[in-house]
Amino acid sequence: MSTVSGWSAAAGPLAHGGPAEQAWTNLGLVTVLALLCAAYGRGVHELWSRRGPGAVVARWRVAAFVLGVAAIVVASTGPVHERAELSFAGHMTQHMILVVVAGPALAAAAVGLPMALAAPKRLRRLWARWRASAVGSRIRRPAGLAVLAGSLHAVVLWAWHLPTPYRLAAENGLVHVIEHASFVGAAALLWSLLLGADRQRVSGPVAVFLLVATMLAASALGAALTLAPDPVYPAGVLAPYGGDPRTDQQLAGLLMWIPMDVVVLAAASVVFLRWLSGLDRTLPRGVGLPPDDRPAGPEAGGPGRVDVLDGPPVRPGAGKEVR
Repeated sequence: MSTVSGWSAAAGPLAHGGPAEQAWTNLGLVTVLALLCAAYGRGVHELWSRRGPGAVVARWRVAAFVLGVAAIVVASTGPVHERAELSFAGHMTQHMILVVVAGPALAAAAVGLPMALAAPKRLRRLWARWRASAVGSRIRRPAGLAVLAGSLHAVVLWAWHLPTPYRLAAENGLVHVIEHASFVGAAALLWSLLLGADRQRVSGPVAVFLLVATMLAASALGAALTLAPDPVYPAGVLAPYGGDPRTDQQLAGLLMWIPMDVVVLAAASVVFLRWLSGLDRTLPRGVGLPPDDRPAGPEAGGPGRVDVLDGPPVRPGAGKEVR
């Protein structure tokens, strides 16, 4: 560890590339986001011109798309980016904005259909052919897609926070962009199973299980960073411009641990309550209630026994045919 720390200290603090590289990175970000907005806007416009405003893609989904794009801009530029240059905790704040805000918002925007309409015809045919293939059909099954999305989210979250990949992303602008894109993509895929189009959503129990598994993976990483007795990252990564490295690592762990758990627990609670509410509406009245095994007649309560479920007092002999 001392050798690695010495090499890292000699390499200097994190800089995400020089000013020129950062300028090219920002230009690439603006270009990609502009193309994304143009494609989504064209697809929504085509749907609304055919079916009417708010049809197929609701207005709140368009608002969610705007929120997702705005979150990416906030995380990648301005004060948040400057803070990420100064500390590991600042960098973790950047990651949480992408994972907890940008990804879910883009998932709620249901970008699939508008993007498909905006794509060239040849690309649409290739996409349709893949969806109809055996591999595509198997992956698109709710259970298979849930396993893929949950596994990918956990792998992306853990892999990029290992010391070596994290250091590489911090020093190379292109790798840094790939890192952020993978965060947004993995989060969007995961949350599309809960917030996307109705045909893509999984059932309530599967969604709750998926969210809990996601929370456990993120909590384990946050706990490992927070509770580690010594810094797990080499010098130059933690508090590169001064400060206590262990405190920087602990704060970063808490920033991953608490926001992720709060968001996921809230979402799991809402999904579970909605599932119970839907179950209550779909089941016929009385289904699932235990049978009434109480004996009938005087021995059940004597003359004048009142059954609060059936109405007025029940007297022995009442209702018998008189001969």
